[in-house]
Amino acid sequence: MVIKAYVLLKVSSGAEKDVCKKIADLDSVIDASIIYGEYDIIAKVSAQEITQLNELLDKIRSVPSVILTSTMIVAQEYKGKNIRGALNVQSQEKVKS
Repeated sequence: MVIKAYVLLKVSSGAEKDVCKKIADLDSVIDASIIYGEYDIIAKVSAQEITQLNELLDKIRSVPSVILTSTMIVAQEYKGKNIRGALNVQSQEKVKS
């Protein structure tokens, strides 16, 4: 069974871009994004089993400038019908305004 999770990271000020790139390059990381709020980065990850997830979290925590992580394992996932289409409609509406 595939385990998916979101990992929130707090990093040293000014290190967001560098850390995000390093995290995104790790195996099992689907994507990583710089965010605003209490945390600085969010990474979506996937693992075949919990031990693989633990190993990935150890790698993430060992990246220089990572201060704190918080992991949320996905219980159920729902996909939107057509997010790209929705974004295109919103963009077109802004142009018309």
